[in-house]
Amino acid sequence: MNPITIAPATKDRWPDVRALFEGHGERGCWCQYWRQSSSAYSNAASGSGEKNLRKQVGNGPSPGLIAYLDKKPVGWLGFWPRTQMERLVRSRTIPCIDAKPVWSIVCFMVRVGYRRQGVANALLIGAVDFARESGIPALEAYPIDSENRRVDVTFGYVGFTSMFESAGFRRIAETSAKSAGRPRVLMRLEL
Repeated sequence: MNPITIAPATKDRWPDVRALFEGHGERGCWCQYWRQSSSAYSNAASGSGEKNLRKQVGNGPSPGLIAYLDKKPVGWLGFWPRTQMERLVRSRTIPCIDAKPVWSIVCFMVRVGYRRQGVANALLIGAVDFARESGIPALEAYPIDSENRRVDVTFGYVGFTSMFESAGFRRIAETSAKSAGRPRVLMRLEL
């Protein structure tokens, strides 16, 4: 199998970002769920997710990373400075633990046909490399502990604690947020 390559979502890569998200339709997330308040996200006009993500990709900092296999976009990792993730800023279930300017990893998306091939792991390692190169002091994530049980992909979009632990993240606190009925764990990697 050819290696998976990772690149930041930049203006020149917009066609690849669009290719990853367009199958979800106009009302798809377009990686906006955490970037807006609950009411703004719920009341957003049809097609606004795509417009917002395009603006974020064009204006930086990069809102995510793209995974490529054979030059084809096959995966996405959404992240951004926590202070710019409005839903996280206001969250009562995922606490802010200190004033450190962390970036939050909020989601993974791997195209059907490319799952269970290491794409999410490659994206996570790419996020760590990106953060180090960019001088970001720490990364945070809010994955679930699968407890070695299968989890539906719609709930696993937040990632799994085991993958983050393998990348050097530490468990900081169990949050009151849930995915697939399991608590989400605040994990952090100091850089």
